Amino acid sequence: MRDTIFALSSGAVPSGVAVIRLSGPDVRKAVESLCGSVPPARQACVRKLKDPLSGDLIDEALVLFFEGPASFTGEDVAELQCHGGRAVVARILSVLSDMRNLRPADPGEFTRRAFHNGRMDLTEVEGLADLIASETEVQRQQAVRQMGGGLGQLYDAWRGKLIHMRAMIEADFDFADEEDVPGSVADQVWGEASDLVSEIEDHLIRSKSGERLRSGLQVVLMGAPNAGKSSLMNAIAGRDVAIVTDEAGTTRDALEVHLDLQGYPVTLVDTAGLRETSGVVEQEGIRRARARGAEADLILWAREQDGPGPYDPVAGLKSDTELKIPVWTVETKADLETLPERDSSGTTVVIPSSTVTSTGMDGLLSKLSDFVKETISIGEAPLATRQRHRHHLDQCVSFLRQGIQQSHLPDELRAEDLRRAADMLGRITGRIDVEDLLDVIFRDFCIGK
Repeated sequence: MRDTIFALSSGAVPSGVAVIRLSGPDVRKAVESLCGSVPPARQACVRKLKDPLSGDLIDEALVLFFEGPASFTGEDVAELQCHGGRAVVARILSVLSDMRNLRPADPGEFTRRAFHNGRMDLTEVEGLADLIASETEVQRQQAVRQMGGGLGQLYDAWRGKLIHMRAMIEADFDFADEEDVPGSVADQVWGEASDLVSEIEDHLIRSKSGERLRSGLQVVLMGAPNAGKSSLMNAIAGRDVAIVTDEAGTTRDALEVHLDLQGYPVTLVDTAGLRETSGVVEQEGIRRARARGAEADLILWAREQDGPGPYDPVAGLKSDTELKIPVWTVETKADLETLPERDSSGTTVVIPSSTVTSTGMDGLLSKLSDFVKETISIGEAPLATRQRHRHHLDQCVSFLRQGIQQSHLPDELRAEDLRRAADMLGRITGRIDVEDLLDVIFRDFCIGK
């Protein structure tokens, strides 16, 4: 944190404009060495960038200075918006490297400094990472909402309630004789704790949509060999993703393609054909196919008309009722114009289609889009988006339930469950004891962010 860091924060060069960012205690000195003077804070100024040793003119750039703590990192920050030629950028980075106390930034180090300086909590950091990685419009919307601090504010509010509950219990047994301490405080506190458990559990149920949106809905193509799965995948993806031949068992491993269906992310997975076989490689492919099917949000069961259904004993696939996964039967190689509606089970859809004539493909894509929208319904409320959030929320609920149910114990011991529950919420936002998590969270950030 005592070093001043720098990095190319814009995209790869060459480009029209390149942005080089600096942050740290020696930013003013670095800017003065390059430009001769530091521009007024938050005012874009054109400056000539010169090598402080040789005096050579490197480039003419737009320079901005942000005085800490009113900056992204909470430190003094500068941005050099120069021309994006490889030689220009390389020379500026080389000059900065030669300056004392300056070094290239590690991946995510600018954001990490923003966290350490209290400019962002961990949920906002993760929202920023999701925004950078977002591939669809709805993913972007969710990431912006999380980056805005809504999720962290919700968890901080819950943590504040728990801290207040604990304070009330301690006041009850520390100052029981004082007139301004209300009676039966413990009974009121544990009633509030029970309400909070219900609130967190409801949040966890709704947050399944947030997790699905972040990772993408898993749609798995399954069926017998030569049922048309690979052709169907290519037709849905709109390009040649899978190899299509008349030879049975062409697909041996799971093949993925990422789609954007009206702003929603979908991962479409082609799998090996399911059948009895003695081939070791094909057996492994079938095992993987069944494993992906068991984890799917939707199974598209491809078959020719009158071909084996999804409950065929050779396939070994459990019913969608047992798996609690919807299964749509897609009849490939068909030339029908009408699409049957959902059947009485509410889960299985039979969709005739032809990848040759494109019959039924528009209807299938439309149904897929509707299914994704219904499954991922995020609304306006902030949602947990990562397994890390879910784990700590589950732990928080567990500690609260433990305190609520153990009414036979002294209040001093039950108050400890409130403290541990509050700590679980604090670990989500990074308020307490998260040093062991930081390397994991920041390792996937790009350099310069």
